Amino acid sequence: MTDQTTNSIAFVADGNIPQSPPPARETGAVKWIRANLFSSWGNSLLTIAAGLVIYMVLSGAVPWMWNGVWTTSSLSECREVLAGEVGACFSVLSERWNQLLFGFQYPSDQYWRPTLAFLLLFVAGAPVLFFDLPRKLLAFTAIYPFLAFYLIWGGTLMAPIVAFLGVAAAAFVFQTYGKGSFALGFFGAIIAAFAVWFVGGALIPEGASEEAMLQAVPSRDLGGFMLNLMLGVTCVSLSVPLGIALALGRQSNMPLIKWICIIFIEFVRGVPLITLLFVASVMLSYFFPPDSTVDLFLRVVIMITMFSAAYIAEVIRGGLAALPKGQYEAADSLGLDYPQAMRLIILPQALKISIPGIVNVAVGLFKDTTLVSVISMFDLVGMIRGPILASTEWAGVYWELLGAAALLFFVVCYGISQYSQWLERRLATDHH
Repeated sequence: MTDQTTNSIAFVADGNIPQSPPPARETGAVKWIRANLFSSWGNSLLTIAAGLVIYMVLSGAVPWMWNGVWTTSSLSECREVLAGEVGACFSVLSERWNQLLFGFQYPSDQYWRPTLAFLLLFVAGAPVLFFDLPRKLLAFTAIYPFLAFYLIWGGTLMAPIVAFLGVAAAAFVFQTYGKGSFALGFFGAIIAAFAVWFVGGALIPEGASEEAMLQAVPSRDLGGFMLNLMLGVTCVSLSVPLGIALALGRQSNMPLIKWICIIFIEFVRGVPLITLLFVASVMLSYFFPPDSTVDLFLRVVIMITMFSAAYIAEVIRGGLAALPKGQYEAADSLGLDYPQAMRLIILPQALKISIPGIVNVAVGLFKDTTLVSVISMFDLVGMIRGPILASTEWAGVYWELLGAAALLFFVVCYGISQYSQWLERRLATDHH
Protein backbone atom coordinates (compact mmCIF):
# COMPACT_ATOMS: atom_id res chain seq x y z
CA MET A 1 0.00 0.00 0.00
CA THR A 2 2.76 2.36 0.87
CA ASP A 3 4.64 1.65 -2.36
CA GLN A 4 1.53 2.30 -4.42
CA THR A 5 0.92 5.62 -2.67
CA THR A 6 4.49 6.68 -3.17
CA ASN A 7 4.48 5.87 -6.85
CA SER A 8 1.29 7.90 -7.46
CA ILE A 9 2.74 11.17 -6.11
CA ALA A 10 3.95 13.48 -8.95
CA PHE A 11 7.47 14.93 -8.84
CA VAL A 12 7.65 18.70 -8.34
CA ALA A 13 10.87 20.50 -9.33
CA ASP A 14 12.41 22.61 -6.60
CA GLY A 15 14.74 24.64 -8.86
CA ASN A 16 15.45 25.83 -12.40
CA ILE A 17 17.43 23.82 -14.85
CA PRO A 18 20.54 25.83 -15.86
CA GLN A 19 20.37 27.31 -19.34
CA SER A 20 22.29 25.52 -22.03
CA PRO A 21 24.68 27.55 -24.19
CA PRO A 22 23.35 28.35 -27.69
CA PRO A 23 24.74 26.40 -30.60
CA ALA A 24 27.99 27.71 -32.00
CA ARG A 25 26.35 28.51 -35.33
CA GLU A 26 23.80 30.78 -33.61
CA THR A 27 26.14 33.14 -31.78
CA GLY A 28 29.08 35.47 -32.37
CA ALA A 29 30.80 35.98 -35.69
CA VAL A 30 29.45 32.73 -37.14
CA LYS A 31 25.85 33.89 -36.67
CA TRP A 32 26.62 37.30 -38.23
CA ILE A 33 28.28 35.69 -41.24
CA ARG A 34 25.39 33.27 -41.77
CA ALA A 35 22.75 36.02 -41.37
CA ASN A 36 24.43 38.69 -43.49
CA LEU A 37 26.67 36.95 -46.00
CA PHE A 38 25.36 33.43 -46.57
CA SER A 39 21.66 33.66 -45.72
CA SER A 40 20.65 32.21 -49.10
CA TRP A 41 22.16 30.74 -52.25
CA GLY A 42 21.91 34.07 -54.06
CA ASN A 43 23.57 36.01 -51.23
CA SER A 44 26.27 33.34 -50.96
CA LEU A 45 27.15 33.70 -54.66
CA LEU A 46 27.20 37.49 -54.36
CA THR A 47 29.43 37.25 -51.28
CA ILE A 48 31.90 34.99 -53.08
CA ALA A 49 31.94 37.25 -56.16
CA ALA A 50 32.44 40.37 -54.03
CA GLY A 51 35.23 38.65 -52.13
CA LEU A 52 37.01 37.82 -55.38
CA VAL A 53 36.73 41.42 -56.58
CA ILE A 54 38.05 42.75 -53.25
CA TYR A 55 40.94 40.27 -53.38
CA MET A 56 41.85 41.31 -56.92
CA VAL A 57 41.82 44.99 -55.99
CA LEU A 58 43.77 44.59 -52.75
CA SER A 59 46.31 42.21 -54.27
CA GLY A 60 47.34 44.99 -56.64
CA ALA A 61 46.79 48.05 -54.42
CA VAL A 62 48.40 46.88 -51.17
CA PRO A 63 51.87 46.10 -52.65
CA TRP A 64 51.69 49.32 -54.65
CA MET A 65 51.12 51.36 -51.48
CA TRP A 66 53.40 49.26 -49.25
CA ASN A 67 56.37 49.77 -51.56
CA GLY A 68 55.68 53.50 -51.90
CA VAL A 69 58.62 55.91 -51.97
CA TRP A 70 58.45 59.17 -49.98
CA THR A 71 61.94 60.68 -50.06
CA THR A 72 62.87 61.38 -53.68
CA SER A 73 62.72 64.70 -55.50
CA SER A 74 61.46 63.55 -58.92
CA LEU A 75 59.66 60.73 -60.70
CA SER A 76 62.87 59.49 -62.29
CA GLU A 77 64.50 59.08 -58.85
CA CYS A 78 61.42 57.18 -57.68
CA ARG A 79 61.78 54.72 -60.53
CA GLU A 80 65.47 54.28 -59.76
CA VAL A 81 64.69 53.49 -56.13
CA LEU A 82 61.94 51.05 -57.07
CA ALA A 83 64.22 49.35 -59.60
CA GLY A 84 61.38 47.89 -61.61
CA GLU A 85 59.27 46.82 -58.63
CA VAL A 86 55.64 47.85 -58.23
CA GLY A 87 55.34 50.88 -55.96
CA ALA A 88 53.82 54.33 -55.62
CA CYS A 89 55.74 57.55 -55.88
CA PHE A 90 54.37 59.32 -52.81
CA SER A 91 57.32 61.68 -52.90
CA VAL A 92 55.21 64.06 -54.96
CA LEU A 93 52.98 64.51 -51.91
CA SER A 94 55.86 65.16 -49.53
CA GLU A 95 57.46 67.55 -52.03
CA ARG A 96 54.34 69.47 -53.14
CA TRP A 97 52.06 69.24 -50.09
CA ASN A 98 52.18 73.00 -49.62
CA GLN A 99 50.98 73.61 -53.19
CA LEU A 100 48.21 71.03 -52.82
CA LEU A 101 46.94 72.75 -49.68
CA PHE A 102 47.69 76.45 -50.25
CA GLY A 103 48.45 76.89 -53.95
CA PHE A 104 51.73 77.91 -55.49
CA GLN A 105 51.49 81.71 -55.04
CA TYR A 106 50.38 82.13 -51.43
CA PRO A 107 53.42 83.31 -49.40
CA SER A 108 54.99 80.33 -47.69
CA ASP A 109 55.84 82.32 -44.58
CA GLN A 110 52.14 83.19 -44.18
CA TYR A 111 50.73 79.65 -44.15
CA TRP A 112 49.90 80.09 -40.48
CA ARG A 113 47.14 82.56 -41.37
CA PRO A 114 44.80 80.26 -43.34
CA THR A 115 45.68 77.44 -40.94
CA LEU A 116 44.58 79.54 -37.98
CA ALA A 117 41.42 80.58 -39.84
CA PHE A 118 40.65 76.90 -40.51
CA LEU A 119 41.07 75.97 -36.83
CA LEU A 120 38.93 78.90 -35.69
CA LEU A 121 36.22 77.70 -38.08
CA PHE A 122 35.47 74.79 -35.74
CA VAL A 123 35.20 77.16 -32.77
CA ALA A 124 32.86 79.47 -34.68
CA GLY A 125 30.73 76.66 -36.09
CA ALA A 126 30.38 74.71 -32.84
CA PRO A 127 27.51 76.77 -31.31
CA VAL A 128 25.63 76.63 -34.63
CA LEU A 129 26.13 72.93 -35.28
CA PHE A 130 25.79 71.77 -31.67
CA PHE A 131 22.99 73.87 -30.21
CA ASP A 132 23.45 72.52 -26.66
CA LEU A 133 26.48 74.77 -26.23
CA PRO A 134 26.12 78.17 -24.50
CA ARG A 135 24.52 80.82 -26.71
CA LYS A 136 27.20 83.30 -25.67
CA LEU A 137 29.57 81.60 -28.11
CA LEU A 138 27.47 82.93 -30.99
CA ALA A 139 29.19 86.28 -30.49
CA PHE A 140 32.42 84.79 -31.83
CA THR A 141 30.45 83.11 -34.63
CA ALA A 142 29.23 86.53 -35.75
CA ILE A 143 32.75 87.96 -35.71
CA TYR A 144 34.46 84.98 -37.34
CA PRO A 145 33.70 85.74 -41.04
CA PHE A 146 35.36 89.14 -40.77
CA LEU A 147 38.26 87.77 -38.73
CA ALA A 148 38.83 84.96 -41.27
CA PHE A 149 38.71 87.48 -44.11
CA TYR A 150 41.43 89.54 -42.46
CA LEU A 151 43.57 86.50 -41.67
CA ILE A 152 43.45 85.08 -45.21
CA TRP A 153 43.54 88.26 -47.29
CA GLY A 154 45.36 90.57 -44.87
CA GLY A 155 45.68 94.23 -45.81
CA THR A 156 44.13 97.06 -43.84
CA LEU A 157 42.11 96.22 -40.74
CA MET A 158 39.56 98.86 -41.68
CA ALA A 159 38.07 96.69 -44.45
CA PRO A 160 36.68 93.92 -42.18
CA ILE A 161 35.68 96.53 -39.57
CA VAL A 162 33.63 98.47 -42.13
CA ALA A 163 32.09 95.22 -43.40
CA PHE A 164 31.14 94.24 -39.86
CA LEU A 165 29.62 97.63 -39.12
CA GLY A 166 27.53 97.39 -42.30
CA VAL A 167 26.15 93.99 -41.29
CA ALA A 168 25.51 95.24 -37.74
CA ALA A 169 23.61 98.26 -39.08
CA ALA A 170 21.53 95.99 -41.32
CA ALA A 171 20.67 93.72 -38.37
CA PHE A 172 19.70 96.70 -36.21
CA VAL A 173 17.41 98.16 -38.88
CA PHE A 174 15.77 94.79 -39.53
CA GLN A 175 15.16 94.18 -35.83
CA THR A 176 13.69 97.66 -35.43
CA TYR A 177 11.41 97.83 -38.46
CA GLY A 178 11.00 94.18 -39.42
CA LYS A 179 8.49 93.46 -36.66
CA GLY A 180 5.93 95.84 -38.13
CA SER A 181 6.61 95.12 -41.79
CA PHE A 182 8.91 92.38 -43.04
CA ALA A 183 9.41 94.06 -46.42
CA LEU A 184 10.24 97.42 -44.81
CA GLY A 185 12.75 95.84 -42.47
CA PHE A 186 14.35 93.77 -45.25
CA PHE A 187 14.85 96.58 -47.74
CA GLY A 188 15.78 99.01 -44.97
CA ALA A 189 18.50 96.61 -43.81
CA ILE A 190 19.93 96.41 -47.34
CA ILE A 191 19.98 100.21 -47.68
CA ALA A 192 21.61 100.62 -44.26
CA ALA A 193 24.34 98.07 -45.04
CA PHE A 194 25.24 99.64 -48.40
CA ALA A 195 25.22 103.13 -46.87
CA VAL A 196 27.70 102.12 -44.17
CA TRP A 197 29.90 100.29 -46.69
CA PHE A 198 29.89 103.24 -49.08
CA VAL A 199 30.78 105.78 -46.40
CA GLY A 200 33.32 103.47 -44.74
CA GLY A 201 34.96 102.61 -48.06
CA ALA A 202 35.39 106.28 -48.85
CA LEU A 203 37.10 106.82 -45.50
CA ILE A 204 39.72 104.10 -46.02
CA PRO A 205 42.85 105.89 -47.25
CA GLU A 206 44.64 104.72 -50.37
CA GLY A 207 47.74 102.71 -49.73
CA ALA A 208 46.49 101.53 -46.35
CA SER A 209 47.18 97.91 -47.30
CA GLU A 210 50.90 98.56 -47.62
CA GLU A 211 51.03 99.80 -44.02
CA ALA A 212 48.89 96.98 -42.59
CA MET A 213 49.96 94.55 -39.88
CA LEU A 214 49.32 91.52 -42.12
CA GLN A 215 50.69 91.29 -45.64
CA ALA A 216 47.97 91.79 -48.26
CA VAL A 217 47.37 88.68 -50.40
CA PRO A 218 45.28 89.12 -53.58
CA SER A 219 42.62 86.56 -54.43
CA ARG A 220 44.54 85.39 -57.49
CA ASP A 221 47.19 84.01 -55.12
CA LEU A 222 44.71 81.74 -53.33
CA GLY A 223 44.75 78.11 -54.37
CA GLY A 224 44.89 74.47 -53.41
CA PHE A 225 42.48 72.73 -51.09
CA MET A 226 42.25 75.96 -49.12
CA LEU A 227 40.35 77.52 -52.03
CA ASN A 228 37.91 74.58 -52.17
CA LEU A 229 37.22 74.90 -48.44
CA MET A 230 36.73 78.66 -48.67
CA LEU A 231 34.29 78.36 -51.55
CA GLY A 232 32.42 75.48 -49.94
CA VAL A 233 32.01 77.06 -46.50
CA THR A 234 31.17 80.52 -47.86
CA CYS A 235 28.68 79.38 -50.50
CA VAL A 236 26.88 76.90 -48.24
CA SER A 237 26.60 79.47 -45.45
CA LEU A 238 25.11 82.04 -47.84
CA SER A 239 22.92 79.70 -49.89
CA VAL A 240 20.93 78.25 -46.97
CA PRO A 241 19.28 81.55 -45.89
CA LEU A 242 18.88 82.58 -49.53
CA GLY A 243 17.27 79.23 -50.31
CA ILE A 244 14.85 79.67 -47.39
CA ALA A 245 13.87 83.11 -48.69
CA LEU A 246 13.35 81.73 -52.21
CA ALA A 247 11.23 78.84 -50.92
CA LEU A 248 9.04 81.20 -48.92
CA GLY A 249 8.84 83.61 -51.85
CA ARG A 250 7.71 80.82 -54.16
CA GLN A 251 4.78 80.16 -51.81
CA SER A 252 3.96 83.84 -51.38
CA ASN A 253 0.47 85.17 -52.10
CA MET A 254 1.97 88.17 -53.89
CA PRO A 255 2.12 87.27 -57.62
CA LEU A 256 5.14 89.48 -58.40
CA ILE A 257 7.35 87.99 -55.68
CA LYS A 258 6.11 84.48 -56.40
CA TRP A 259 6.88 84.60 -60.13
CA ILE A 260 10.26 86.26 -59.60
CA CYS A 261 11.25 83.39 -57.32
CA ILE A 262 9.84 80.75 -59.67
CA ILE A 263 11.65 82.16 -62.71
CA PHE A 264 14.92 82.47 -60.77
CA ILE A 265 14.76 78.92 -59.39
CA GLU A 266 13.77 77.25 -62.64
CA PHE A 267 16.30 79.20 -64.70
CA VAL A 268 19.23 78.50 -62.39
CA ARG A 269 18.32 74.82 -62.03
CA GLY A 270 18.15 74.51 -65.80
CA VAL A 271 21.66 75.88 -66.41
CA PRO A 272 24.87 73.87 -65.75
CA LEU A 273 27.12 75.24 -63.04
CA ILE A 274 30.09 75.40 -65.41
CA THR A 275 28.10 77.81 -67.59
CA LEU A 276 27.47 80.06 -64.60
CA LEU A 277 31.17 79.97 -63.76
CA PHE A 278 32.06 81.13 -67.26
CA VAL A 279 29.49 83.91 -66.83
CA ALA A 280 31.16 84.85 -63.53
CA SER A 281 34.58 84.87 -65.17
CA VAL A 282 33.68 86.82 -68.32
CA MET A 283 30.30 88.53 -68.20
CA LEU A 284 29.40 89.29 -64.58
CA SER A 285 31.80 92.22 -64.35
CA TYR A 286 29.69 94.04 -66.99
CA PHE A 287 26.79 94.27 -64.50
CA PHE A 288 28.87 96.32 -62.04
CA PRO A 289 29.85 100.00 -62.39
CA PRO A 290 32.51 100.62 -65.06
CA ASP A 291 35.16 101.86 -62.64
CA SER A 292 34.73 99.01 -60.15
CA THR A 293 37.02 96.00 -60.24
CA VAL A 294 35.02 93.12 -58.78
CA ASP A 295 37.25 90.34 -57.53
CA LEU A 296 36.97 87.01 -59.37
CA PHE A 297 36.59 85.14 -56.07
CA LEU A 298 33.57 87.30 -55.21
CA ARG A 299 32.02 86.71 -58.64
CA VAL A 300 32.47 82.95 -58.31
CA VAL A 301 30.94 83.03 -54.81
CA ILE A 302 27.91 84.90 -56.17
CA MET A 303 27.31 82.37 -58.94
CA ILE A 304 27.86 79.23 -56.85
CA THR A 305 25.64 80.65 -54.10
CA MET A 306 22.87 81.37 -56.58
CA PHE A 307 23.20 77.88 -58.04
CA SER A 308 23.04 76.05 -54.71
CA ALA A 309 20.33 78.36 -53.30
CA ALA A 310 17.98 77.34 -56.12
CA TYR A 311 18.36 73.66 -55.23
CA ILE A 312 18.09 74.28 -51.49
CA ALA A 313 14.92 76.29 -52.13
CA GLU A 314 13.30 73.27 -53.78
CA VAL A 315 14.40 71.01 -50.92
CA ILE A 316 12.91 73.37 -48.33
CA ARG A 317 9.75 73.79 -50.41
CA GLY A 318 9.33 70.03 -50.22
CA GLY A 319 9.69 70.24 -46.44
CA LEU A 320 7.07 72.98 -46.26
CA ALA A 321 4.70 70.96 -48.44
CA ALA A 322 5.16 67.89 -46.21
CA LEU A 323 3.77 69.68 -43.16
CA PRO A 324 0.07 69.07 -42.50
CA LYS A 325 -2.30 71.97 -42.92
CA GLY A 326 -3.11 71.80 -39.22
CA GLN A 327 0.29 73.32 -38.35
CA TYR A 328 -0.57 76.48 -40.27
CA GLU A 329 -4.02 76.57 -38.69
CA ALA A 330 -2.48 76.12 -35.23
CA ALA A 331 -0.27 79.15 -35.83
CA ASP A 332 -3.31 81.20 -36.90
CA SER A 333 -5.26 80.08 -33.84
CA LEU A 334 -2.46 81.35 -31.58
CA GLY A 335 -2.74 84.79 -33.17
CA LEU A 336 0.77 84.69 -34.67
CA ASP A 337 1.54 86.83 -37.68
CA TYR A 338 3.37 85.44 -40.72
CA PRO A 339 6.99 86.07 -39.55
CA GLN A 340 6.26 84.66 -36.09
CA ALA A 341 4.49 81.59 -37.46
CA MET A 342 7.34 80.84 -39.83
CA ARG A 343 10.06 81.41 -37.24
CA LEU A 344 8.45 79.57 -34.34
CA ILE A 345 6.31 76.79 -35.84
CA ILE A 346 6.61 76.17 -39.59
CA LEU A 347 10.30 76.56 -40.48
CA PRO A 348 11.73 74.51 -37.56
CA GLN A 349 9.65 71.51 -38.64
CA ALA A 350 10.26 72.02 -42.35
CA LEU A 351 14.02 72.34 -41.86
CA LYS A 352 14.11 69.16 -39.79
CA ILE A 353 12.41 67.29 -42.63
CA SER A 354 14.75 68.88 -45.17
CA ILE A 355 18.04 67.97 -43.44
CA PRO A 356 18.93 65.03 -45.75
CA GLY A 357 18.22 67.06 -48.88
CA ILE A 358 20.16 70.11 -47.66
CA VAL A 359 23.16 67.94 -46.76
CA ASN A 360 22.99 66.28 -50.17
CA VAL A 361 23.13 69.69 -51.86
CA ALA A 362 25.97 70.81 -49.57
CA VAL A 363 28.07 67.73 -50.34
CA GLY A 364 27.46 68.10 -54.07
CA LEU A 365 28.30 71.80 -53.90
CA PHE A 366 31.58 71.16 -52.11
CA LYS A 367 32.64 68.63 -54.75
CA ASP A 368 31.53 70.98 -57.54
CA THR A 369 33.98 73.63 -56.33
CA THR A 370 36.60 71.74 -58.36
CA LEU A 371 34.94 73.14 -61.50
CA VAL A 372 36.58 76.51 -60.85
CA SER A 373 39.74 75.03 -62.34
CA VAL A 374 38.21 75.55 -65.82
CA ILE A 375 38.25 79.33 -65.29
CA SER A 376 41.93 79.45 -64.32
CA MET A 377 41.47 79.25 -60.55
CA PHE A 378 44.07 76.90 -59.13
CA ASP A 379 42.12 74.89 -56.61
CA LEU A 380 43.24 71.38 -55.61
CA VAL A 381 42.36 69.81 -58.97
CA GLY A 382 43.66 72.89 -60.81
CA MET A 383 46.99 72.56 -59.03
CA ILE A 384 47.25 68.90 -60.01
CA ARG A 385 46.29 69.47 -63.64
CA GLY A 386 48.37 72.62 -63.97
CA PRO A 387 51.61 73.46 -62.17
CA ILE A 388 52.38 70.03 -60.66
CA LEU A 389 51.83 67.78 -63.67
CA ALA A 390 53.28 70.43 -65.98
CA SER A 391 56.60 70.33 -64.13
CA THR A 392 59.33 68.12 -65.56
CA GLU A 393 59.99 66.48 -62.18
CA TRP A 394 56.52 65.01 -61.73
CA ALA A 395 55.11 64.67 -65.25
CA GLY A 396 53.29 61.33 -65.38
CA VAL A 397 52.33 61.03 -61.68
CA TYR A 398 48.53 60.66 -61.64
CA TRP A 399 47.27 58.04 -59.20
CA GLU A 400 49.12 59.41 -56.19
CA LEU A 401 47.90 62.99 -56.70
CA LEU A 402 44.33 62.13 -57.61
CA GLY A 403 44.16 59.61 -54.77
CA ALA A 404 45.26 62.27 -52.27
CA ALA A 405 42.64 64.68 -53.64
CA ALA A 406 39.96 62.01 -53.39
CA LEU A 407 40.97 61.27 -49.80
CA LEU A 408 40.74 64.93 -48.77
CA PHE A 409 37.30 65.35 -50.31
CA PHE A 410 36.12 62.06 -48.83
CA VAL A 411 37.13 63.07 -45.30
CA VAL A 412 35.20 66.35 -45.52
CA CYS A 413 32.12 64.88 -47.21
CA TYR A 414 32.02 61.90 -44.85
CA GLY A 415 32.24 64.25 -41.88
CA ILE A 416 29.31 66.28 -43.20
CA SER A 417 27.29 63.10 -43.74
CA GLN A 418 27.99 61.79 -40.25
CA TYR A 419 27.03 65.11 -38.68
CA SER A 420 23.73 65.15 -40.60
CA GLN A 421 22.91 61.64 -39.35
CA TRP A 422 23.70 62.69 -35.78
CA LEU A 423 21.51 65.77 -36.18
CA GLU A 424 18.63 63.69 -37.51
CA ARG A 425 18.87 61.38 -34.48
CA ARG A 426 19.15 64.38 -32.16
CA LEU A 427 16.01 65.97 -33.62
CA ALA A 428 14.02 62.73 -33.82
CA THR A 429 11.21 63.82 -31.50
CA ASP A 430 8.40 61.93 -33.25
CA HIS A 431 6.54 59.20 -31.39
CA HIS A 432 6.45 55.87 -33.24
